[in-house]
Amino acid sequence: VVRTTFHPDSDYSTFVGCYKPTTKKVAMRDVTGKVIVENDGTQVTEDRIVYEFVDQAFLQAYIKAWKFYAEAAEGAEPKKQYLIIEEINRGNCAQIFGDLFQLLDRNSYGFSDYFIHADNDMKNHLAKKFSNFKIEPGVKESINSMYNEGDVIKLIFDGEILLLPNNLYIWATMNTSDQSLF
Repeated sequence: VVRTTFHPDSDYSTFVGCYKPTTKKVAMRDVTGKVIVENDGTQVTEDRIVYEFVDQAFLQAYIKAWKFYAEAAEGAEPKKQYLIIEEINRGNCAQIFGDLFQLLDRNSYGFSDYFIHADNDMKNHLAKKFSNFKIEPGVKESINSMYNEGDVIKLIFDGEILLLPNNLYIWATMNTSDQSLF
């Protein structure tokens, strides 16, 4: 289960993901570019601020759902993944979901009827996250047969497209007594 709570300041980046500053340890170098080493042979390091794409609630649940597909044995149902959105009415859903709304239409098998193309940043991020994922051939064929796009699973695991799998459930709560309804 992945949980999030919507509020008036929620937006696409706080729901899906965005670049955020993080720290990374790097070797310190002297003015000539040589790595500085202590007398005991250990490298001197410092924390450097870098920007990395960071998953938020939607992508965390999305990646886990496809991971469960990759871990499922042939013929076995993948584990279920839940994304719980608390107080969905407090946020501006059009602003928060953006083009993800299109994914919410599901076919009779529970997969998204339509897919969306990922932007370059999300594409690169998803390709890294999915790099070791493999789906059993029979399952891959059955998913690919639902769409006229060739190898849909390859497109998903390359980060080209987003498509909700049938083991990803999105549930939301609503506070009907809240006076700041959108």
